[in-house]
Amino acid sequence: MQVDRRARKPVKYARVSRKREVMIFYVCILNAKQGGAYMLSTSIDRIRKHIETFAGFNATPRIGCTRVSYSPQYRQAQDYLVRECEAAGLAVSIDAIGNIRARREGTAPGARAVLSGSHIDTVPHGGNYDGVAGVVGALEALTVLAENSISLSHPIELIVFVEEEGSVFGSTTAGSKALAGVYGVDDLKRLKDNEGKSFFDTAAEYGLDPAAIGRFRLDGEKIKAMVELHIEQSVVLESQGFPLGVVQAIAGIRQFSIELCGVANHAGATPMNLRNDPMAAASRIITFVEEAAAQKAFDTTVGTVGRIQCQPNVSNVIPGRVVFTVDARDVKPEGLETMDRLLRSEVKRVADEYGLTATVDLLGESRPITLSQNISGVIENAAINRNVSFLRMNSGAVHDACLLADITDVGMIFVPSAGGRSHVPEEFTTMEDIATGCDVLLDTLVELAR
Repeated sequence: MQVDRRARKPVKYARVSRKREVMIFYVCILNAKQGGAYMLSTSIDRIRKHIETFAGFNATPRIGCTRVSYSPQYRQAQDYLVRECEAAGLAVSIDAIGNIRARREGTAPGARAVLSGSHIDTVPHGGNYDGVAGVVGALEALTVLAENSISLSHPIELIVFVEEEGSVFGSTTAGSKALAGVYGVDDLKRLKDNEGKSFFDTAAEYGLDPAAIGRFRLDGEKIKAMVELHIEQSVVLESQGFPLGVVQAIAGIRQFSIELCGVANHAGATPMNLRNDPMAAASRIITFVEEAAAQKAFDTTVGTVGRIQCQPNVSNVIPGRVVFTVDARDVKPEGLETMDRLLRSEVKRVADEYGLTATVDLLGESRPITLSQNISGVIENAAINRNVSFLRMNSGAVHDACLLADITDVGMIFVPSAGGRSHVPEEFTTMEDIATGCDVLLDTLVELAR
């Protein structure tokens, strides 16, 4: 007999009560030897302990959480995780660049593994839940299985990806890209930090062997599924009153750098009709990015200008050069194509109007990913069995799991972010919501590994 502390009645378009009700289930689904299990529950106290412990590995106490890849704080978090995995009876390995895998064997020889996990690195001055919630969720699921001596046919592995945030080398999901074969040794040597040190050299100084990364590439024939639990990082779940999201698709991205070059000149002595002002032109294009995403593309398209630089950046000088970024995202490939076409056309039109030279460089892109309907169905059934209401939704943020979509079936579980805040010190998700996500993840992994 087990206790489920998070049973809730489905509520549509309303905030689900935060109160954790105690319900006792008198049924046993199947005997563990027959491939079944009791209705198991994760420990909210243990989840809280893990999350609070990870939060303590922090280079910027009191001003958010800073734990970038390969830092001393990252080493502390890695060592803590390895100890906890070993205490749960897992076989731990660390690959050539620091991706961590902790395995619980199954009973069927040669059965494909079910993976679950996320990342433990942060952006500078970020929050305590991004990535960590998924790592803790997978660790907790494996701990519960060990405590209850549950035998399953397939192995289950906790997987932790290094450099997901791209805070050090400017490339997001770098660890999962290496495991998926997208990045090789040459890419590790090409990627540099702000001081010019390469990913390759930094990993080597950390005590790893990045030259051997090819040996650790994931083999789809040995992997059955990947399921990632993550905070939503947006306001949809909270605004609609759902404690759980089942992700259907992950948005693709195109990131551009726009450079506009004009003529720097005196701010007071240059008549308005004789100026070639790239800042004024940039403002027109930046406004257009918002209009294009909101009105000219699709209802799923978003566009953002997040960084702008101008030279000479002096208050009484007309700028001579302005560079800014454009980040376009959509779960529909057509949305990305539309934003690309409209942006290039508008840049040319405005540059001609202002007498500027202009360049549009594609910095990077990833395609939209449709997640596995089969795994989404397993997640939904787990939520229904727990009496947890859920919302089918898309993800505007990129996650490690999407890099594995070409290798295996992938699913994602979202839990709410308070106020939609993420990558900031105010990032927050209640322990109750995280524990609900962990319970659904546990049931999902059991079903997939049965």
